[in-house]
Amino acid sequence: MSWNGFDVSANLSLLFAELPYRERFAAAAAAGFTLVESWWPFAGPRPDDAEVEELVRLLADSQLQLTGLNFFAGDMPGGERGIACRPERQDELAASTDVLLRIAEATGCRSFNLLHGQLDPSGDLDAQHATAVEAYRRAATAVADLGGTVLVEPLARGLNGEYPLTTHTEVLALLDEAAAPNLVLLVDTFHLGMNGVDLPAAVEASAGRIGHVQLADVPDRSEPGTGQVPWDAVAEALHRIGFAGPVAAEYRPAAGTVDGLGWLTAA
Repeated sequence: MSWNGFDVSANLSLLFAELPYRERFAAAAAAGFTLVESWWPFAGPRPDDAEVEELVRLLADSQLQLTGLNFFAGDMPGGERGIACRPERQDELAASTDVLLRIAEATGCRSFNLLHGQLDPSGDLDAQHATAVEAYRRAATAVADLGGTVLVEPLARGLNGEYPLTTHTEVLALLDEAAAPNLVLLVDTFHLGMNGVDLPAAVEASAGRIGHVQLADVPDRSEPGTGQVPWDAVAEALHRIGFAGPVAAEYRPAAGTVDGLGWLTAA
């Protein structure tokens, strides 16, 4: 599947959500996708071997390439958005990193999203910032031997608690501080668009530092074409800076996944 010349990966944490997670792989393949990505697919940071092996098998059986995977991000359904900044949870992050590396070696996935996490306003904010910077450095080192990159994502204000990264410029400042060459910006059109960021301008301002792009419209986080994002201008900006993709369909379908795929063309 493609969009404006970019290969498109289906995010199975949001697409095909009308099906149980394990059934989404076959459904994505049947819909024409060859590439998929996922948030952390396990309930906790330490899944057992059978759970990891099932994920790898589902990908192989469906002949899908895993293009992106999130690090463990805490209780996402419960509202957490990462644990990188939390000093008391670094053992969970370390455990999930070991699992992530096993999946990367088995699948060829080389792009990994590490969510910063929400700040604890009652705690030491400087310590939480320092913890996050070190967590990003460790993650970048962990995947470096595989040729992997670690993605840093800004999120929408008002929807994700005390999450401190809300614009591309804030992420770029963190990347400068962490100073790891394989730490890169994730441009999510929904999150940046909800924060009033000029998306084409942000793409151009971040040239050479964008590792991944996720597509969803504003304000409903549905498929492209349902809202306010200037999609042609975004695509043109990505081409101008030489971004090669793939990009991800990471949205909540307005009326069923398959019925909402009209914005895509066959690859």
